Order: sequence, then C-alpha cells, then structure tokens
Amino acid sequence: MAEQFTGVGPGITLCYEEFGRRGDPPVLLIMGLATQMIGWPDEFCRQLAAEGFHLVRFDNRDCGRSTHLSSRPPTPGELLRRRIPADNYTLSDMADDAVALMRALELEPAHVVGVSMGGMIAQTVAAEHPGSVRSLISIMSTTGNRWRGQPALGIYRYLLRRAPEEKDAFVEYLVTLFGAIGSPGFPRDEERIRDVAARSYDRGHDPTGPGRQLGAIVASGDRTSQLAQIKAPTLVIHGTNDRMIRKSGGRATARAIRGARLELVEGMGHDLPEALWPRLVQLIASHATAAEPAAVAAG
Repeated sequence: MAEQFTGVGPGITLCYEEFGRRGDPPVLLIMGLATQMIGWPDEFCRQLAAEGFHLVRFDNRDCGRSTHLSSRPPTPGELLRRRIPADNYTLSDMADDAVALMRALELEPAHVVGVSMGGMIAQTVAAEHPGSVRSLISIMSTTGNRWRGQPALGIYRYLLRRAPEEKDAFVEYLVTLFGAIGSPGFPRDEERIRDVAARSYDRGHDPTGPGRQLGAIVASGDRTSQLAQIKAPTLVIHGTNDRMIRKSGGRATARAIRGARLELVEGMGHDLPEALWPRLVQLIASHATAAEPAAVAAG
C-alpha cells in the first residue's frame, strides 16, 4: 500500500491508495466532507479486501494530498442563503473526478461506496455515469432536500466555521466534533481519532477546502429527481443516532432510488466505529457480491 497520484482533468490530480488484488471486483471508496482518504481505516479496508475485492480509496479535490484550489470559499452567509459563487465546483465535478480516476486505473465498472458527502458523490456517479457503476452503497448520506437529513441544531457551529489552523488545536477540534457526531451506541476510540486527525493535518491541512466542498453540496441542490434515474443495485446504510445527517436523509435516499434497500443501524452516528466494521464489511461485501452477476450480464 503506497500513495500514488494521477491526473483526472484540467488542473486536478488525485492521491489514491489500493488494497487487495488487481483482478478482483473493484470497489471505489469515496470519503466525506473535509475528510481525507485515511478516514477509511486501514484495517477496515484490509478486512473488506479480504472478502475478495480490489479497493481504491482517494483524497477528494481540496483535501489531503490531492489538488487544492485557490478560489474563495463561500461565506457562511452565502451558504445559508444558498447563493454559491459561480466559480465554485459542484458534486457533478467531484463525481467526474471519481469516474476519471476509475478510468485511469481501469476499474470500470466498479462498486461505488460513499459516506456522507462521499455518498452524495457516489449517488451522482451512479446517476450521471451509469456505465461506471456495478452497485452503489450510500452510507450516512442524503438527497439534498432541505427538509430531509438536516443536522441537529448544535452541529451547525461546526459546519459554518473554519477548523483551527494550529495542529494541536485542530486535533482537539476533531476530537470534540466526533464526540458530538459519533456513534453513542458503540465504544469511542479517542486515540484513533487523535491519530487520524494528526496524520490528516500533516498530509495536507487546508482551512479553506472544506468551505468549497460544502459549497459543492449546496450548489447541487435537491437531487431527488436525479436519484430516480439510478439503475444500479443500491444499498443505503444509515445510523439511527446520526446528528450530522439525520436518518430522514437515509430514508429519503432509499425512497428516491428505485429498488434500494435501507439498512438502519441502531446506535450508529456519523462515523465508522471499529465495533461496527464487521457488520459494515458484511453488508458491503454481500451487496456487492449479489450485484456481480447483474453487472456481468449488463456488461
């Protein structure tokens, strides 16, 4: 496992890593808002690869070691009024990045798995690039409908302000954040949170990147009608105790995608606690495996 880089479009280079054997069914893992690819824990990736999959995880644009843009991020007022600068990118642009990565690595079609904003990107890939997707797994995500999946009121202060610029303060900020949005039904590994936070800071701390990513979500609006176009076999996973994206977002996603199956996980919040890895691995692996004959037939 080593970091690699590939260009995916004008001015955009993505950093990625691979797990498992090439030749096994490919799985593309897409991480969420302001979270680097190491948010997919190494051991989780190894466990999923051991089920017979070739995994690729990557840093989205404006995150980690992928390209960081220089345009002005939306202000909190612009985000609240949903008036995003015209030069801000959208979820479609981020989906294009993901598809270009799949093509560069000869992964198409792949099982596409996304969490939070990564789930929105994965949904967009499935809707706009159906030939690139064997199956879709959308985790702790939503449709963009402003009446579904909204954060608990106490979470907005984390969304509308920049993370601290100094490393120790940044680490403590993420520990506090995940204390607020994490899974109350499962043990909390604060040491792992600190480790990922510190490594993320060292890999590429950018106080303005999350604002542009959040602008992409807001600029993309309500995608419910677009999700109705998805034909890939779809599994929607959502925690019953998610305070960042309420479970109504998962329910709305499953309703919007024809034939989608909804799996509500009791006690799960907006994170990937270690105690849940075996269940999540089983859910993803069984869904992807069941979709394999359909993908082969479609191809």
